[in-house]
Amino acid sequence: MDGFEIHDRRFARYVLDNAPLELLAEGFRWVEGPVWMGDADCLLFQDLPRNRTMRWTEERGVSTYRAPSDYANGQTRDRQGRLIACSHRGRCLYRTEWDGTVTRLVTHHDGKRLNAPNDVVVKSDGSIWFSDPLYGIQTDYEGGRQVSEQPPALYRLDPGSGEIRCMAGDFDGPNGLAFSPDERRLYVAETGDQTGEAPKQHIRVFDVALDGRRLSGGEVFHTVSPGYCDGMRVDEDGNLWSSAADGVHCISPEGGLLGKVLVPHRVSNLTFGGPARNRLFIAASHSLYAIFLNRRGAQWP
Repeated sequence: MDGFEIHDRRFARYVLDNAPLELLAEGFRWVEGPVWMGDADCLLFQDLPRNRTMRWTEERGVSTYRAPSDYANGQTRDRQGRLIACSHRGRCLYRTEWDGTVTRLVTHHDGKRLNAPNDVVVKSDGSIWFSDPLYGIQTDYEGGRQVSEQPPALYRLDPGSGEIRCMAGDFDGPNGLAFSPDERRLYVAETGDQTGEAPKQHIRVFDVALDGRRLSGGEVFHTVSPGYCDGMRVDEDGNLWSSAADGVHCISPEGGLLGKVLVPHRVSNLTFGGPARNRLFIAASHSLYAIFLNRRGAQWP
């Protein structure tokens, strides 16, 4: 099939030969953080270096949703449908309330400022999980150089009590996050210390305790090649769809490469959307793409 690489026969059932990759928009500086807003029938995404959150709809194309965005990166929705975003410039998580006001959810851990929250997911119990690498404060391009006060880490925030807990601190650069459909696994992209010569770059998998407050494991699940995993999402069958230098890679729950959706530019992030959650929206360098699949995304991003 043109536009795909099939590494396992299962992948042939996931793609449609009459649904090619579509270019939705281009001309951005670096696209990040796509999230589907089903009740508004639109996609929100970041033009990160331009400090803007953008909106795309099928009928009207692209418009500006928020400017400035405080150099927001990853974003998701909570169980009430409110938008939660990671801010590089503000070194925080913020939530957009139903009346449009913005609430800062967390700025510190253990009395020290966060680095630059990068990606975020919400579990079914309402807890907010986010990665906090240094990338957003290492250059002026994506938020502005600032001094780090603590090592990179993965956190869990209880929005009710305000408790923030470090769930794993043995990362050089935690990045994209995704829960398995049953929430018994948490996948985390390790994109490494990119100031070094050979950064660690792979996807790790953790087992989530039944109470949702502890992690175990953390072994390497899969290593993407070429490039590395920045962002990822899980489909209804538990397959992991990961960004890569040559497109989007589909990885089985056992960690094997099933196939690839080839994209002309390096992919940063992706999300499932559309009325049936079967449309994969792809943030790739300066462009936004989409493709219909014969699979649906898991119910919650």
